[in-house]
Amino acid sequence: MSDYYGDRITILIIDDSDIIRNSLRNFLSEYELEVITCNDGLEGIQKAIEYKPKLIFLDLMMPNLDGLRMLKVIKILDDLKNLPVIVISGHTDKNNVLAAMHAGAVKVLSKPLSKDVLYKCINEVMGKDFLEKARKTRYLTELEKEEIDNQLKKYFLMSLPQRKETIKFALKNRNADLLKTVLHEIKGTSGMIGYSNISNMCAESEYILSDINLNWSDIENKCELLINEFEVLEILNSK
Repeated sequence: MSDYYGDRITILIIDDSDIIRNSLRNFLSEYELEVITCNDGLEGIQKAIEYKPKLIFLDLMMPNLDGLRMLKVIKILDDLKNLPVIVISGHTDKNNVLAAMHAGAVKVLSKPLSKDVLYKCINEVMGKDFLEKARKTRYLTELEKEEIDNQLKKYFLMSLPQRKETIKFALKNRNADLLKTVLHEIKGTSGMIGYSNISNMCAESEYILSDINLNWSDIENKCELLINEFEVLEILNSK
């Protein structure tokens, strides 16, 4: 298949979060671009080979094949090794940034993502005025944007019961890795749709989990506050 899906430039988004994928698709919907999405690294490699996108957005923490390992695979495949990859992650400390850049990423962006940062980054990678040239003549109306935002929030709210149970299970079993994974996911998705308080609470909990001398009492208290925040949000949106 060619570099284009139909007559439009193809962009591939690889992230295990529905909210992140849909938020990026929403941002890119204002441009004459074809957006392909998938939720893990193995499928991402297959999609990249099939569609040969001009740009890839790649999350670091994913099931089956994480972002760093996928980058390493891409860079040894002749058809894919020159594709620019922008890594998006909730963990953008120095070590993760260096690891991603060493593996072949051209940029590393921190979640939650803002439209201004995305716009600037894509133009830096793809060339000056790339997005302006790709902009659709018809813009989304404010009502359409509001409907999309409401749909993303609906997805997030529907996922809260399962996420609460996962947090409780991880706490009960002292499973720090599982807890890190779910908090990382919630942090990125909640920040993208305007729930900054929840995103900040997840970031604080992740910080506690990163301590070598992990105090489970502290993390339990933080997670209890987070779950309470979930329940308040559910009540407010049930009215």
